[in-house]
Amino acid sequence: MGFCQIINVMDNGPATRKLEPGTPPDHSPAGARLQAVQARLAQAAAEAGRSAAEIGLLAVSKTFGAAAVRDLAACGQREFGENYVQEALEKQAALRDLPLVWHFIGPIQSNKTRAIAEHFSWVHSIDRLKIAERLSAQRPAGLPPLQVCIEVNVSGEASKGGVAPAELPALGAAVAALPGLRLRGLMAIPAPTLDSVAQRAAFRQVRELFDDLKTRGHALDTLSMGMSGDLEAAILEGATIVRVGTALFGERTRYA
Repeated sequence: MGFCQIINVMDNGPATRKLEPGTPPDHSPAGARLQAVQARLAQAAAEAGRSAAEIGLLAVSKTFGAAAVRDLAACGQREFGENYVQEALEKQAALRDLPLVWHFIGPIQSNKTRAIAEHFSWVHSIDRLKIAERLSAQRPAGLPPLQVCIEVNVSGEASKGGVAPAELPALGAAVAALPGLRLRGLMAIPAPTLDSVAQRAAFRQVRELFDDLKTRGHALDTLSMGMSGDLEAAILEGATIVRVGTALFGERTRYA
């Protein structure tokens, strides 16, 4: 069965949903790009001795309009990641007829937490307890808990968000105790490099932090790591979600 006919649904746990076949991937540019990324994912999974079904593909649609999301959704993609709240809300409104799952993956400002809590199923970028507490308190009672990952900064880059590894156990315990959230795992964006050995070393560090949290009693299942240029290294080190933008949508231009 092809990728456009069955997908992983990650909003509240592992499951699969059968879809009506959309435009065959080799008959549309969006489908061809999706098929190429899925082939990379499957090959990397095979090299790691893993099943491709263990790895979710998150299409990072920031700066691309609703039409581009709709084209990819027509091939079966249902998980989309956004970095900018207002841009995401506009796209969600334009695409409300589609059964999409929205992930927030960008830096979180305190004045944006309510909109994120109300309009997203997942948040990958929690790195402060204050933000987690606001998301928990503002999650509507009629919705399931917000599925969240803690962002960890393994490269020590001051320009990037993420909690320092030494501070992760305390933040993990605090986030896991919040009633409006469900802690699923970790997210990371290591320093970019073309060296596959360095790529794997950074992702391995994230996985080791993940494993350490699990030994502390947290029921985690998600490692959100790897993008267009390094998804293979991330999968080899245990990624369960890869966040792919350029390889699915092309080079970015500012959304308008």
